Amino acid sequence: MVLRLGTTQTLAWASSYYLPALLAAPLAASLDIAVTHVFGAFTLALVVSALVGPTAGRAIDTHGGRSVLRVTNLLFAIGLGALGLAQAEWQVWAAWSVIGLAMGSGLYDAAFATLVRLYPTSARQAITGITLIAGFASTVGWPLTAWWIDAMGWRGTCFAWAALHVAIGLPLHNLLPRHRVEQPPDARALLHTAGDGHDSAPPHPLGGTGMAMAIAAVFAITWFTSTAMAVHLPALLQGMGLSSAAALGVAMLVGPTQVAGRLLEFGFLRRVHPLLSTRLAAAGHPLGVVVLVLLGPAGAWLFASLHGMGNGILTIAKGTVPLVVFGAVGYGERQGWLMAPARIAQALAPLLFGVAFARWGSGAVWLTAGLGLLALGLLQWMAVRMDSRRHG
Repeated sequence: MVLRLGTTQTLAWASSYYLPALLAAPLAASLDIAVTHVFGAFTLALVVSALVGPTAGRAIDTHGGRSVLRVTNLLFAIGLGALGLAQAEWQVWAAWSVIGLAMGSGLYDAAFATLVRLYPTSARQAITGITLIAGFASTVGWPLTAWWIDAMGWRGTCFAWAALHVAIGLPLHNLLPRHRVEQPPDARALLHTAGDGHDSAPPHPLGGTGMAMAIAAVFAITWFTSTAMAVHLPALLQGMGLSSAAALGVAMLVGPTQVAGRLLEFGFLRRVHPLLSTRLAAAGHPLGVVVLVLLGPAGAWLFASLHGMGNGILTIAKGTVPLVVFGAVGYGERQGWLMAPARIAQALAPLLFGVAFARWGSGAVWLTAGLGLLALGLLQWMAVRMDSRRHG
């Protein structure tokens, strides 16, 4: 199951989230439109994905992930095919809207919801395994996209990714189980599986509005920071005195350290409560900023490593924290609502952090550090509240 969903998630991320970085320039030049408009269409896709997330999650809760994920393969194929056929700017926006529908119902949140419905007691390790595999989506996707653009142009590249969704993604999703493999656990078993270790815990209410708002805020903050750094980190490091080559080299550390963070979660941290590993991860970026400010360019590699490891663990926490707080019932729809603010923040992050960077220079990093401390505080509040419930 992990290999199947890990492979299809790698395909989905490589052909959507990581596609504009290389495709935008030749597409814009071919259609004589501004590159910023292409990225604007991609931003629209992220907004659409946020809006469709709750509906997709509810469908997975009701019908299972097999049918929903198969539909997303077709949506990806249609959207990418339409993008390859685009002759005008409005067609580019329309194609990315379809791809946004596929993203909202076919990326991590949908895969996590599929796993929780099938394996409600053992989903945590499976979620980690999927993120380990799909963590290489850019490593696989960018070289393939670059090779195809050189070999058959940007249109042929879109058609190639569309074909892979039909030839690989659809058959792999067809192999998913139709029905639940494990029965939903009681609250005691769920907490034990999540690494809590308390056997007398009462079930958590599903309607915890305060907890839900805190989770949504935490992941909106962390995804804002992650996306802002992905776009602006090289320029930020150059502003602190690194050469362009050195800044790029340091920024490239983020990818491998994300995988290292996920390996750490899969090994040592799997035995601790998800809220503890999430707090450690949320502290990574603010701690890295302090190191960067104190040591200057010499601390850049440590900043990138702490930021990357935190990102890697937070990707897993996005799936496991809602599971341990609220349980497996209604997980898919709830996940869609909880992560909608994160997707909106992700869409706005390049612009908003770009404005901060233009005004404050490298000092803009204190903005993300402050947000990180806010997220850490919210996670600490959640941990205290859950602990008081256990002992109440």
